[in-house]
Amino acid sequence: MDKLATVAGDALVVLVAGESLPSHLDPSVAQAIKAAVKLGDFELKAGKALMLSQVPGLKAPRLVLAGAGKPSAKAGRSALVAALAQLKGRNVAQISVAPVGFGAVDESLAEHLVLALRDQAYQYRLTKPSAPKEPRVARMNLLVDKADMKGAKLGLARGQAIGEGIELARELANRPGNHCTPTHLADCARGLGRDHGLKVEVLDKRAVERLGMGAFLAVSQGGEEPLRFIVARYDGAPRAQAPVVLVGKGITFDTGGISLKPGAEMDEMKYDMGGAASVLGALRAVVELKPKLNLVVIIPACENMPSGRAVKPGDVVTSMSGQTIEILNTDAEGRLILCDALTYAERFKPAVVVDVATLTGACVIALGGVRSGMYASDDELAQSLSQAGDVALDPCWRMPLDDEYEEGLKTHFADLANVGPRAGGSITAAMFLKRFAKAYRWAHLDIAGTAWKGGAAKGATGRPVGLLTHFLLSQVR
Repeated sequence: MDKLATVAGDALVVLVAGESLPSHLDPSVAQAIKAAVKLGDFELKAGKALMLSQVPGLKAPRLVLAGAGKPSAKAGRSALVAALAQLKGRNVAQISVAPVGFGAVDESLAEHLVLALRDQAYQYRLTKPSAPKEPRVARMNLLVDKADMKGAKLGLARGQAIGEGIELARELANRPGNHCTPTHLADCARGLGRDHGLKVEVLDKRAVERLGMGAFLAVSQGGEEPLRFIVARYDGAPRAQAPVVLVGKGITFDTGGISLKPGAEMDEMKYDMGGAASVLGALRAVVELKPKLNLVVIIPACENMPSGRAVKPGDVVTSMSGQTIEILNTDAEGRLILCDALTYAERFKPAVVVDVATLTGACVIALGGVRSGMYASDDELAQSLSQAGDVALDPCWRMPLDDEYEEGLKTHFADLANVGPRAGGSITAAMFLKRFAKAYRWAHLDIAGTAWKGGAAKGATGRPVGLLTHFLLSQVR
């Protein structure tokens, strides 16, 4: 990093790891940092950032300094976020980023710098065209030593692909329920199919009835929007290779049905298709990266509405598996549509199935908005998902599946009830799904706490697209 003085662009961003400056740092940049530290305007600590204008000896009109603390991908990503905050609202379209003190600029650091930039650049505008278009940094040049070039290029490509997937997931989830309907999700999948040569099949109500998906049909029967059962296939490996199957919960709006939710913050129930959005986002990343694996994405999509036709508490329905379910609470609808999708997944003879759902408020209480809840039928699968989440900076936490939790699903009137006691609600929901996933290796991600943020920062996060993509890449043989 000894030739930063000649770097052009709207801003030069220097991310500094550690508590001292490398000896080979460009003299003009080093002098500017030392002067800022001496004045007390900047510290070589994580979270600290400063913008300087027209620094003598530098071609770039702006120099942004950001402390990273530890030399890690997570720290580098946080430092770039702090640096981009210094440029917010300014007429800056292109930046050059120089990570110093990190050692090698590897794939992981490069990937997360791209993702930080793309996160900053995303802006929802579909239903608010009058919103002022704030200046956003659109392009980043990553400055690395020649020895790091290969790894950096791989990381940049992966970050771009995952970024595309995250943005698709965020855009779908942010759309209001009258815009992102089950039909819209199906059209999105068809669009991916047309653009990337995927096999996409969309089943309507009549086809779902023929399959005997009584649980899925029960949830959908109270709404006016027609249900859609979406199946998309990416074939990147020989046909004989068993596919990975991702199943995403696609409730495009959840009122709770007859078990009506409170009115406060019910608008956020447009995010109840976050699982569907994330598996489509992962598919979007996969078609860019083209890994050598087979992937099937399944989305049962419908609304959960109260009406004279809606399913009632106490009703008993027959799932595609033949198991009967007493619906004690119509607001526990996600597991009902997922159970039929999990049974449908058997026909693909999958290597592994991962379902993703904004399933329970109990998971939010347990883990907050930091980690997704993860349940897995075997230790190896759990470890693969945990490692993928750590690498993606999209972490999950393994939750228990002890047999004793299944006791809460017993009922006198069906094979099982759709809810158990309040205590351990996320676990009993996973135990319900486990009953329909005995034919294959299975995992469940409860993303109710991580798929979106409320309050002043309200909006979809695009999680767990990063986790899912890294998991899929780890499954390449």
